[in-house]
Amino acid sequence: MLFGFFGLYPLVYTAWVSLHNWNIMGTHEWVGFENYVDLFKDAQFWQTLKNTLGIFVLSTIPQLLLALVLATLLNRNLRARTALRMAIVIPNVTSVAAVAIVFGLLFSRDFGVINWVLGLLGVDNIDWKADEWSSWTAISVMVDWRWTGYNALIFLAAMQAIPRDLYESAAIDGASQWRQFWQITLPMLRPTFLFTVIVSTIGGLQLFTEPLLFANGKTAGGTTHQFQTMTMYMFSEAFENFRFGYGSAIAWSIFLLIVLVSVVNFLFVRKSVK
Repeated sequence: MLFGFFGLYPLVYTAWVSLHNWNIMGTHEWVGFENYVDLFKDAQFWQTLKNTLGIFVLSTIPQLLLALVLATLLNRNLRARTALRMAIVIPNVTSVAAVAIVFGLLFSRDFGVINWVLGLLGVDNIDWKADEWSSWTAISVMVDWRWTGYNALIFLAAMQAIPRDLYESAAIDGASQWRQFWQITLPMLRPTFLFTVIVSTIGGLQLFTEPLLFANGKTAGGTTHQFQTMTMYMFSEAFENFRFGYGSAIAWSIFLLIVLVSVVNFLFVRKSVK
């Protein structure tokens, strides 16, 4: 009942709107799949798809790998383990606006700390907002900083649920810590990997707040849309240009992309982590 009201109904209604030429006055004209046809001809849509996938790859893979490393370290007998576990989740509860402001200063072209450090290595100042790869990298670092600790705690909880007897038996048999990690920890973390990968996929492909604040609140995502994500484009078309039908078509394309990438990730992780 609740899923039907909060999940299924908005999904079906968005699909219905996407089949119309729907404007701010509430008038709508049935156009069938015309919005989707226009979408496939829209160069800006393909640019936002490219941006979304690029930022997703640059942020999700390092994020999950770092989370796994952090969880492994926190699962050991370290001093002040509780304080460390609390510390890694602080970025996740920090206001995303504050995070964007801080990282905007860090990646500032003229006075940013990142460019200052690179200058010490002989690298010229980088305009992080000017190009695709530089802007994708800056946004990905921001996303990783916020969500790595969250995923690390999930991995840590799963690691602590693994029976200690397995490690003790492996140690008696002469297995090194690396071999225990590879043959015991990773296979036992398989359900957790699937969960984190799918959740990260959903969040990564719907990325909106971080790139929006990185662009100083402008949905264009740069002068040539070099870091405009699909959700930013959807918002721009629906709520700035008032093309609700076209915006709904973009929303459905995001939904289908999430389903596709989630299925691919699910099959890949299920095959790889055994």
